[in-house]
Amino acid sequence: MYPKTRSTMTKRISKWSIGCLAILTALTLASCGTSQDPKNLISREKEEEQLVNLFSPMEKTDPNAENVARNALDLTVAMAEDALGVTVAYKTYTAENYQDKTYDEVSLDRARNNMDDIYLLNPDTILLLGEEERLMDLSGLDSAQNLRDIIRTANTVNGKLVAIPQEVVAYGLFVNKDMFDQYDLSLPQTPEEFLECCRIFKENGIETPVGANRWWLETFVFAQAYADLYNAGNTEAEIAALNSGEAKYSDYMRPGFEFLQTLIDRGYIDKEKASVSEAIEGERADFLAQKTPIVMAYWGAANTETAYGKTDFEMQVIGFPSSRGQMPVMPMTGFAVGVEAEHREDAARVLDVMVSDKALKTYAETNRVISPSKNVSVDCAPSLKPLNDRIEEGIYVLGSNAGMTVEQWGNTCLIVRKLLNGSTVEQCMEEFDGLQAKALGQNVAS
Repeated sequence: MYPKTRSTMTKRISKWSIGCLAILTALTLASCGTSQDPKNLISREKEEEQLVNLFSPMEKTDPNAENVARNALDLTVAMAEDALGVTVAYKTYTAENYQDKTYDEVSLDRARNNMDDIYLLNPDTILLLGEEERLMDLSGLDSAQNLRDIIRTANTVNGKLVAIPQEVVAYGLFVNKDMFDQYDLSLPQTPEEFLECCRIFKENGIETPVGANRWWLETFVFAQAYADLYNAGNTEAEIAALNSGEAKYSDYMRPGFEFLQTLIDRGYIDKEKASVSEAIEGERADFLAQKTPIVMAYWGAANTETAYGKTDFEMQVIGFPSSRGQMPVMPMTGFAVGVEAEHREDAARVLDVMVSDKALKTYAETNRVISPSKNVSVDCAPSLKPLNDRIEEGIYVLGSNAGMTVEQWGNTCLIVRKLLNGSTVEQCMEEFDGLQAKALGQNVAS
């Protein structure tokens, strides 16, 4: 999650091109002879060079360069190239080239047309392509045996493991602990305690207690909607009931939407600003200036100075308020291989190396993130310890789950934005009912 990071989806990235392999000159054969000069023979290794195409939103400045600074993903790609003798060619999403198309729209089109071999996909795209049976079943990879159960749950479609991430993206509340201490407030556990903290902040002159953007308010909804579903020991049965229509998504979602409406009605969030603000860009300045004590963001933002990795106050990252206490929310991105990709088998071998324990350890230590492997752990920043403790206890909800027939992360985000723009809670619940009816193949009008 690379966060959809919705900002990740639309981020403009400088496009670089991949140079073509040079065409080798033809051999000069000896006149009337059957032998050839060995120095003119084409190297079979070069002739049969293996190429795997990877489509992602991230830039690699020069795929042929040696000893260049690479980010965490690039390091794992380099490991696969070295181990397998292949070349991984990046095909990069560039917003200006695709005009108004989002990364999801472009990746769907490319995958449906077998334009690449490996794709980095957001959760809603994983579900769609998985249902269309366009993604390879990765459960047979050696590395897949080391995955945490949460990864399998989130990325399994129709019994097939169709995507594997390099990190587990966890969302939480980033709070200014100094401001909570100033007003003798404990960090909130439940929705009621959260509202009480906001009331006290507001009464003491803090105009907007919660800094928000148009992408991530859905995290409050997921924490309240699915706290019991994922933590009460009845997950499979509850999801089966939702998928069959026996249970309604709207019944799960209603408390979270009512909570957001209360935040709006009491002025604890600025809905006009939130409805047009990009992630982090809209609320970061006020949070760092200690005008706003609470924002929401993903794990990696606590490690990045361009986000919240350097503050002038004590920051802590906690879970969202729920009936079961502070609740991390975890959506999933993942790498997938096209089932009809041109270099399908080589791509699977490359991915197997990229998500091996050795590669994931390098990735996790470079980015200081939660690894999808149950065998890999790294020390987190002190500010992330409260959130990490809950995750290590196995307490969290999924913000995306390919096993649910109604896609969660993208749809909930869009419906929350309708709430920000004036829709009622009841109208938002009708949206969920409509999505469920469509997923069940029913006629909404009936």
